[in-house]
Amino acid sequence: MADEHDIIGSASEFIKDRLYFATLRSRPRSSAHTHYFCVDEELVYENFYADFGPLNLSMLYRYCCKLNKKLKSFSLAKKRIVHYTSFDARKRANAAFLIASYAIIYLKKTPEEAYRPLVAGSNPPFLPFRDASFGACTYNLTLLDCLHGLNKGLANGFFNFDSFDVDEYEHYEKVENGDFNWIVPNKFLAFCGPHPKTKIENENGDLNWIIPDKFLAFSGPHPRSKIENGYPLHAPEAYFPYFRKHNVTSIVRLNKKIYDARRFTDAGFDHFDLFFIDGSVPSDTIVRQFLELAENAEGGIAVHCKAGLGRTGTLIACYMMKHYKFTAAECIAWCRISRPGSIIGPQQNFLEEKQAWMWMQGDLHRAKVKESDRKRERHHSVSKLLSGVDDMRIQDALDAEYGNAWSNEDDRIYTGPVTRGTRIETQGDKLNQLKLLRGKHTRSATTGALGSDDHKSHKRSTTQPLRHSSKSAHGSVMSPLKASKVSSVPNNHTNVGSVKRSTRHPGTSPSAKSLSHKDLTYGLRSGYSSMDYKTSASLYDSHDYSTGTWPYKYQSYVTTIRLRKLHA
Repeated sequence: MADEHDIIGSASEFIKDRLYFATLRSRPRSSAHTHYFCVDEELVYENFYADFGPLNLSMLYRYCCKLNKKLKSFSLAKKRIVHYTSFDARKRANAAFLIASYAIIYLKKTPEEAYRPLVAGSNPPFLPFRDASFGACTYNLTLLDCLHGLNKGLANGFFNFDSFDVDEYEHYEKVENGDFNWIVPNKFLAFCGPHPKTKIENENGDLNWIIPDKFLAFSGPHPRSKIENGYPLHAPEAYFPYFRKHNVTSIVRLNKKIYDARRFTDAGFDHFDLFFIDGSVPSDTIVRQFLELAENAEGGIAVHCKAGLGRTGTLIACYMMKHYKFTAAECIAWCRISRPGSIIGPQQNFLEEKQAWMWMQGDLHRAKVKESDRKRERHHSVSKLLSGVDDMRIQDALDAEYGNAWSNEDDRIYTGPVTRGTRIETQGDKLNQLKLLRGKHTRSATTGALGSDDHKSHKRSTTQPLRHSSKSAHGSVMSPLKASKVSSVPNNHTNVGSVKRSTRHPGTSPSAKSLSHKDLTYGLRSGYSSMDYKTSASLYDSHDYSTGTWPYKYQSYVTTIRLRKLHA
């Protein structure tokens, strides 16, 4: 029991009285109050050379599922759970990465908060991670760097364990199944370079007659894979189904030309070549070209070099620094968590040197995009304003003054097209309707007099100027044109509903003695429909619209037009 208290006392606490992390020299035995577990031999990093971690995304997912199950277990509900590891520096670093990552993902801790318990007290420091190259380590990737990289990936939506497909990840990560991983989901897929051949060649044929001249047995040809130095390679065609399913539209080749690019382009993919030497760093020109094509690509981008690790990871990391403002260390950490072995040797220091430049380019790019959005918004506002003006009409102010007295008549009078597919009748709609009516009837070319048949059905053109007979200063001589016009309107003084034509003399007010808008409105409400067409025509001719004051001129004009259409 004393040993158990000593273990808990020296352990790092992540959930008070519940979850701990400890480094032990021997395997402890679980008790009634404490449950111990270890994953050092279960979740093992597959190294290339001297590299040993961090563990990839699928192993982190499996660890989180395992720990969540223990925390939710009914049998362990009242026990303290201790994740312990050995003093092997490599295993210890990976174990610490797992539990600290769990704290970030599920306990919502910051990288510093998750890291602090691990180094508190007398706990020894953690061995930094290194690259997958032959030589001596020239760049140390710390445990805290990895936690920051994971946190940045989580914040930017690069992974979500609620929807993470661990089986798919582990399947395509295997070299025999394609050897590719998403670094930035739906944007960058890193994969091993395809080979140029379409079948496995065997100089001996690998065939035998089972029954002579009857049955020949032989190893089947494979159109999409080959083995080179014990490593499976895949033809371009092997990737087509997955690329199409996941909207990968562009392929970027960074190594020398091994296969014919037309095998991708003929299948509908875009293909780009940005070659630079294996293990080296890209030039600024190549970086700019890669960023430009990545920013303009419509779908996902599959990037490869020879192994899809060093050169591939380096250019993708440049994009991440520019557009997501990752630090160089965070980029390296995330790339290795997503695809172990990424970014090798001098490429690590290259990213450190380019970090400030990439951040500056990112700020400029975002400012440019923001300005473009501002211009687009300004253009949208102007278009919206013009659209509103298009729906305005002169009648709006008058309708607001007199209410909806004519609302029912409006529905019957106007039957033409309505602007923008709505029931809003604009001034342009009215003009179109009047233009239509104007084209249906013509006057005499000589006198302008109406024909005898026009007295019954003719509607006066509203666009022709109104003429009124008035006394001249020297007498009451009337021109032939005016005479013919006056005579064309018969006087029916015996008709009760008729309106007597009046001639306004200069200097008189248009609203003093003639019918006002209120009178016309009252007439409409009190049965003006009983008046015949000739009466309405007389009413039309009894007003002078040319010298009237606003809004009387327009209101009387509109009233008459509506009345004439009502009796049409």
